[in-house]
Amino acid sequence: MVIGRRRRAGNLAVLVAVGAVSAVSSVVVADEELQPAAASGAASVPGGYRLPPEDIRRVLDTPLTPQVSLSPDHKTMLFLERPNLPPISDLAAPMLRLAGSRLNPVTNAPHGPRRYTGYSIRSAWAGADAPARRLELPADANLSGPSWSADGRWFAFTNIVATGSELWVGDAATGSVRRLTDATVNAAAGASARWMPDQRTLLVRFIPKGRGPMPEAPTVPTGPVVQDAGGAEAPVRTYQDLLQNAHDEALFDWISTAQLALVDVETGARRDLGGPAIFADASPSPSGEFLLVAKVLRPYSYQVPRGLFPERVEIWDARTGQVIRHLVDVPLRENIPTQGVETGPRSMEWCDTRPATLIWAEALDDGDPRKKVPHRDRLMMLAARDAADPSAAAFAPGVQGAKEVARLQHRYSSISWLERPGAAAAALADAPDRVLVGEFERERRWTRTWLISLDQAGMPVPVTQSASQPGATPAADQPPVSAPTGGRLVFDRSINDRYNSPGSPMTDRTPQGFSIVKVDAATDSVYLAGQGATPEGDRPFFDRMSLADFSKQRLWRNAGECYETVIDMVSPEIPSHGDLPPGLRLITSYETKTTPPNYMVRTAGDDRRVALTSFQDPLPDLRKIKKEIVTYTRDDGTPLSATMYLPPDYTQGTKLPLVVWAYPNEVSDPSTAGQVSGSEYRFTQIGGSSHLFLLLAGYAVMDNASMPVIGDAETMNDSFVKQIVANAQAAIDKAVSMGVADGTRVAVGGHSYGAFMTANLLAHAPPGMFKAGIARSGAYNRTLTPFGFQSERRSFWEAPDVYMKLSPFTYADKIKTPLLMIHGQIDANSGTFPMQSERLFQAVKGTGGTARLVLLPYESHGYMGRESVMHVLAEMIEWLDRYMK
Repeated sequence: MVIGRRRRAGNLAVLVAVGAVSAVSSVVVADEELQPAAASGAASVPGGYRLPPEDIRRVLDTPLTPQVSLSPDHKTMLFLERPNLPPISDLAAPMLRLAGSRLNPVTNAPHGPRRYTGYSIRSAWAGADAPARRLELPADANLSGPSWSADGRWFAFTNIVATGSELWVGDAATGSVRRLTDATVNAAAGASARWMPDQRTLLVRFIPKGRGPMPEAPTVPTGPVVQDAGGAEAPVRTYQDLLQNAHDEALFDWISTAQLALVDVETGARRDLGGPAIFADASPSPSGEFLLVAKVLRPYSYQVPRGLFPERVEIWDARTGQVIRHLVDVPLRENIPTQGVETGPRSMEWCDTRPATLIWAEALDDGDPRKKVPHRDRLMMLAARDAADPSAAAFAPGVQGAKEVARLQHRYSSISWLERPGAAAAALADAPDRVLVGEFERERRWTRTWLISLDQAGMPVPVTQSASQPGATPAADQPPVSAPTGGRLVFDRSINDRYNSPGSPMTDRTPQGFSIVKVDAATDSVYLAGQGATPEGDRPFFDRMSLADFSKQRLWRNAGECYETVIDMVSPEIPSHGDLPPGLRLITSYETKTTPPNYMVRTAGDDRRVALTSFQDPLPDLRKIKKEIVTYTRDDGTPLSATMYLPPDYTQGTKLPLVVWAYPNEVSDPSTAGQVSGSEYRFTQIGGSSHLFLLLAGYAVMDNASMPVIGDAETMNDSFVKQIVANAQAAIDKAVSMGVADGTRVAVGGHSYGAFMTANLLAHAPPGMFKAGIARSGAYNRTLTPFGFQSERRSFWEAPDVYMKLSPFTYADKIKTPLLMIHGQIDANSGTFPMQSERLFQAVKGTGGTARLVLLPYESHGYMGRESVMHVLAEMIEWLDRYMK
């Protein structure tokens, strides 16, 4: 389906219901009308959009600090300039809504506002205050983020113009940039170019030569739209922007079809590969000899997005584009079980440390997580061809010859390849491979990581007696653990357990550009960086973990009244910097309550640091905002936490109107329910439509207030309402005990699932608990998401009572607390159709409640346009002022 300029950008719809049914008034604000003057210093602008108070507008008008892109060799920094808020006209550009995607037919790229408007460049080690040189780019540039070559010599990016998407390349040494080719690229499926292993050639998706104009919609229907159900279960989610008719199919073919080609970044020479097709993926082998290609096939579906359409997976010769092996035909995937996976090969990818070997997962439970089986998945490996015979004739059809690498007790979730000995000099040296393999246990929401060694034939190396000691020992009361052949247990924990998170392995890039886990050859160890959650807040850390026994040595931990986290390890080729002592050097991001994040370099284990950037505080007045992590308990003893924000110049002891802002989370392990997240030492930044702007209107904000819903993963929603009411009451009691609120002027708010929570609280909380509510982009009738929502595993037909009881729409007659609902008119999020807000508003209005519904033109699940963001903030402040002050 197509959205063009037929709908005017200024058509802001506002509906109001006040008190009794007879007092209801409904207003649709047209382009030429003005909204009434607002309270709290808010203003109105032509077209129906409102403006928030001036101090909030000043924050939103302040230019954003550039983002930093550091080259893989750590020698060069790019500073990416970005607009603060794009105009609504950017969102009003022509749009095709096809197969789960939103595309601009003019640019052949994802629909949306400008991302980056300029680049500046300098040496990463020139000094924090060294000026960066702005690159010579078009004045009205609309740039993607840069894609660096692995050696840091080049960076590629696209520039979207009125006639399409251009491919550009930059030279890091000279800072020169140029358009690489006159042809326009096809960015409809995401990244339009990727580096080949030689790091001087790009694999590009171009718009095919001779493509005709966009197909026109028929003026007269050619027939009805017909869909069939053949008896098999197809519990699909409520996806949005799906194909709807034959014309949509024609549009999808037109905008998605691309021509693969190789382009030399030095000469611009182009060599086409194969013929035009719709490509789901095209990735080179580490050797650069082959491409793993997945092409989208018909029949298309009107029930699922393009990622679940049929596909043909092949191996191509990377020099000629010749198909040299047909691996598998993946059928249409409409019948995947709820929270399940497809059958047959899935997640097929190249092994990062082997020249041309594929690895993938296959379900052993028919993809159905409800089936009881000893193993859910297996990993398979296949060499692209027999190493003893490099001729094309050595290729076998399909996946014949694939070997089973491992059987996993639970669902396969990830794989990371470890750096080989000597990989810096020869990444493809003959040596056994070691991989970290992750699996996810759905029943307990649990994750495990295994270390497996693979010989050159791809078979697991048996665990020796000396290395059999696992790094994590399951508790006695846990289900039996089945280890994959040759696997040693590294990590074993609840996904909700932030306090015991081991962090993530530090990675590097091979000379061919593939990501690998960095290994310290001298100690045979890997490095881990994590957020370091504690009851006092986050304290990031950096560890070294032995691969022999998985013992850890803490090399650095964030301390003091600051927040510092590891970004990367300094490349050994970079000379020592400043007066730092010798040792392992880290690039970090450092911030405090009063200084914004900046890049630093430091030696692990030493307190000294040297600045690499010197970004300044653009809004020093916001430093007057007070922030504190607070802890408290629910009435059943469950520990909870939140971040309490107080307005600038708050006077101790003053009782303020309080806004509790939250998002529920499902928890299977009660011990993790109230774990603290965040840090009170972070630099407070407010932007977009953030609820923290309410601080500038005189409100206390209890942000990220814990909303755990604890229980068995299959049935925890049975007590959803009871638990969120208890969580909210505990938060209010804490604010009262702190002396910042009196408990009689409290509002609750949330976005998405937080909006669902908000409406449920207003429907079920004791009278007087809240004075007002704000629900943004929520879903309120769960019968409209019948095959599950959030983490709910049962369908409506399996648990109809739960679906009805959790639907605020069912209890609309109980919602008497004033409720402000805001929704993007083209919300793309699965389940949160704008109709959800429209129907709840009608229900509240029809039963005599007080509500206001604001529908934002051209906005999706989050709000991006300048006019929309300003209006949302004005609405929120006016609503709370009316019912709280």
